[in-house]
Amino acid sequence: MTRPPQRRRSPLAILSLLLTVMAMVFGTAPASSAQSGWWDPTARPAPDSQINVTGEPFKGTDAQGRVRGFVDAHDHLMSNEAFGGRLICGKTFSTQGVADALKDCPEHYPDGSLAIFDFITKGGDGKHDPNGWPTFKDWPAHDSLTHQQNYYAWVERAWRGGQRVLVNDLVTNGVICSVYFFKDRSCDEMTSIRLQAQKTYEMQSFIDTMYGGPGKGWFRIVTDSAQAREVIEQGKLAVVLGVETSEPFGCKMILDIAQCSKQDVDRGLDELYSLGVRSMFLCHKFDNALCGVRFDSGTLGTAINVGQFLSTGTFWKTEKCTGAQHDNPIGLASAAGAEKQLPAGVKVPSYAADAQCNTRGLTDLGEYAVRGMMQRKMMLEIDHMSVKAAGRVLDIAESGSYPGVISSHGWMDAGWTERVYRLGGFIAQYMNGSEGFVAEARRTKDLRDKYGVGYGYGTDMNGVGGWPGPRGADTSNPVRYPFRSVDGGSVIEKQTTGERTWDINTDGASHYGLVPDWLEDIRQIGGQDVLDDLFKGAESYLRTWGASESHKAGVNLAAGSSASASSSEWNLFTSYAPDRAVDGQARTRWASDWSDGQWLRIDLGTPSLIKRVTLEWERAYGKAYRIEVSGDGSDWRSVWSTATGDGGLDTAQFAGTTARYVRILGQERGTKWGYSLHEVGIYSA
Repeated sequence: MTRPPQRRRSPLAILSLLLTVMAMVFGTAPASSAQSGWWDPTARPAPDSQINVTGEPFKGTDAQGRVRGFVDAHDHLMSNEAFGGRLICGKTFSTQGVADALKDCPEHYPDGSLAIFDFITKGGDGKHDPNGWPTFKDWPAHDSLTHQQNYYAWVERAWRGGQRVLVNDLVTNGVICSVYFFKDRSCDEMTSIRLQAQKTYEMQSFIDTMYGGPGKGWFRIVTDSAQAREVIEQGKLAVVLGVETSEPFGCKMILDIAQCSKQDVDRGLDELYSLGVRSMFLCHKFDNALCGVRFDSGTLGTAINVGQFLSTGTFWKTEKCTGAQHDNPIGLASAAGAEKQLPAGVKVPSYAADAQCNTRGLTDLGEYAVRGMMQRKMMLEIDHMSVKAAGRVLDIAESGSYPGVISSHGWMDAGWTERVYRLGGFIAQYMNGSEGFVAEARRTKDLRDKYGVGYGYGTDMNGVGGWPGPRGADTSNPVRYPFRSVDGGSVIEKQTTGERTWDINTDGASHYGLVPDWLEDIRQIGGQDVLDDLFKGAESYLRTWGASESHKAGVNLAAGSSASASSSEWNLFTSYAPDRAVDGQARTRWASDWSDGQWLRIDLGTPSLIKRVTLEWERAYGKAYRIEVSGDGSDWRSVWSTATGDGGLDTAQFAGTTARYVRILGQERGTKWGYSLHEVGIYSA
């Protein structure tokens, strides 16, 4: 057989082949050089990760003027700067490129034997290949809680895949920092929060430089909803700063004594606002001077309970729940590494299985902080709050018709979903496996349709929570590469960084770049309707934010009005007269005789439009009562009633009606005492 003549390769062809090989080794996407759109940088650090997405990111709004896109309502871009700087290994960005950014912590070399937090949270011995670039043999991974998952190029891939809002929660925990063996900086929480905010702005500048200068990059930190809309309409990513820390403003608690004041709260909120923070958790993991927490479970829960003791001098305390809502079960799992930190003779207590509620709720100082956030138009994160605390926050928000309530990663009691939606708040689900995520999305689908809202996810990456594992390549409906983004405008290939290529089917959600792949996995499991709800998420989040910004506190028509009652409890030292319920003082109250059928009447002086009445009950509350109105004080008509009152702060909303007189008529007491109200509010809006 005659061999065909061999063709000699030209020098240009050899150079092209060499560049292709180098691209495979050093992580530069070959396709990117063929593109010249606004979404491609003029230069990247070298070496760097591939993006593996082609096509122009969508811009503009839909036919109804609504922004489009996914929202990650809970991520931690900069938590490698938290906890003393050595808990999360690797950086989000580096001017020296991926090889410098994605390094393991020094003590993890040579085999991970000293990756102590890894085996505390994951189990096993913590051993792993510490090398990141270029092999990435063992990390990042869906079950590795100590390695960077938010490298900037991976976040870029998520943006290219359709995400348009990212909430970067600045996070730390001073106690975890203090007890962890390795650290290279202060454990002061506010110092860490300031640094993480600074680093987020530095990341924005880093990306801007790649695109030619200030304001030109796709990563845009925003401080109001209008700015966010403008950014998204340009096709870019709106980044919102939040805070999730255990002792904000130094508001820790030691042996049930608050270590901060109202002045500390005001100074802290003002500082955070000036940094650009617009949403916040008031408590996280440990009970503090502001609120009690919703417990963690399993081994992690035991470890955090140890931290709770080291921080406050007390372990979590539980009681039987009084309503349908409950906190997470604590469980009795051992966490030997953490328990060694306890003083001699001190042990983590056991807990009754039927007592799943934290005894601690929202403190008076915590309520002051809630109202301070409302005054500053900030959004309140209620995940991680105990049901007592979260319930009180919802009561306060309802009493003021304040929409800025957020559940960003599924830690709120599921029974309160409609309360949040009714207020105008926003809900996201934790980044669960696709089957579980779809099941929960379907459970709440009717409520989203009822209130016309979209849905979100909270990846919580770098948040030591664990992420979806692989469903397996042999499943009947795997993600098939390449696939198109939800808008149809981009083609998404498997993600490659260095020598490692990730596949959602076999690797799970190992890092932030696999968010588009995870969304495609959800589509495979749940169908297009689940993705459609998620694609409406950016618009819904911004509606909640915008409504919070435009919220105006209503005028209390009852303040200082004339009040009378069927009876008043007599006391030699304290007055419980009717006017005590309209004097604007939270600690005074009207109290009736100890029998049913009691009433409190308020004369507004002139006929007024009435739409909402708030009642702040003392411990002696009304279980069954109704609200009546009258134009002349003689002919009464009922506008609202309940037979299931449980005390606390009640809000009655009804169709607007004009009246001069309002009467609260008690029909059945909730206790053996009478009816007692600290304050009554009457509003036109």
